[in-house]
Amino acid sequence: MPGEILSQSEIDALLSAISTGEMNADELKKEETERRVKVYDFKRALRFSKDQIRSLTRIHENFARLLTTYFSAQLRTYVQITVATADQIPYEEFIRSIPKMTILNVFEVPPLEGRLLLEVNPNIAYAMMDRMLGGRGASVNKIENLTEIETQIMSNMFEKAFDHLREAWSTMIEIEPILTDFEVNPQFLQMVSPNETVVVISLNTQIGETSGMINICIPHVVLEPIIPKLSAHYWMQSAPKKDRNLQEVIEIENNLKDASLPIIAELGVSNISIQEFLLLDKGDIIQLDKEINLPIILKIGSTPKFYVQAGKMNRKQAVQVLEQIKGGSDEDE
Repeated sequence: MPGEILSQSEIDALLSAISTGEMNADELKKEETERRVKVYDFKRALRFSKDQIRSLTRIHENFARLLTTYFSAQLRTYVQITVATADQIPYEEFIRSIPKMTILNVFEVPPLEGRLLLEVNPNIAYAMMDRMLGGRGASVNKIENLTEIETQIMSNMFEKAFDHLREAWSTMIEIEPILTDFEVNPQFLQMVSPNETVVVISLNTQIGETSGMINICIPHVVLEPIIPKLSAHYWMQSAPKKDRNLQEVIEIENNLKDASLPIIAELGVSNISIQEFLLLDKGDIIQLDKEINLPIILKIGSTPKFYVQAGKMNRKQAVQVLEQIKGGSDEDE
């Protein structure tokens, strides 16, 4: 076992104690030869290193920020979610630590095996539901008497919230969270054996004036295939910053490609007085400033982009692109 490294001040204090007789050098040697024993609890097996726990903490700090944005938009009130603790404990110890009646959402995360548990304190869950139903966010704990409507609202809300875990975990693996069970009594839920090691990420949650905890329970069997990716060495050896920036640009471009834009085929323009406009009636004709044999201008948003010709396709009105407008500005008209 490697010896403990002393600072310079501790070395000076040790030499001073030996020189003044406060400490005997022979006793010090005897103490060094004694076998050091460290108590190990086999019921509380530590299967993750501190480095791996730190990696999981960083991932779920990002998840907490995503949840803050999501719930703030959904509930239209002040929401603050932060990671409070991240620890590895036996599953049985986790079940004993949560309320006897609480909100339990069980998720599968393919392609990983096993299931994750999202436990939401009833005070938080009811405050969220009250806001969803148009209330002020009051918390009334009546979890034993949940109606079918309340159960459906809560399960839908947390199912959509847990979708953000996909983005938080995307640096390690692409997952597809699926809500498989909704329960209120922890005793009826047996995901893994009582002594199985689980990682519990506790999120401190503030909604308006109501506060409480949201716990994410991740069994060892779920994380086992990606444990090597949780080490600092993996993060250091991951894609260079230039490649990561390129990937982010590609993702932004792909998202922009799905954005919708209005397309306007402008037949022509006409100027009339307000008096003429007020007197318009069915059957009246408005003369446009463009001749019928000239091409029509197609605008993307408010910018002219193409010269087109009007027609029909599959019995629907359509336009055929004739030529691109160079520069794409109003001056090219």
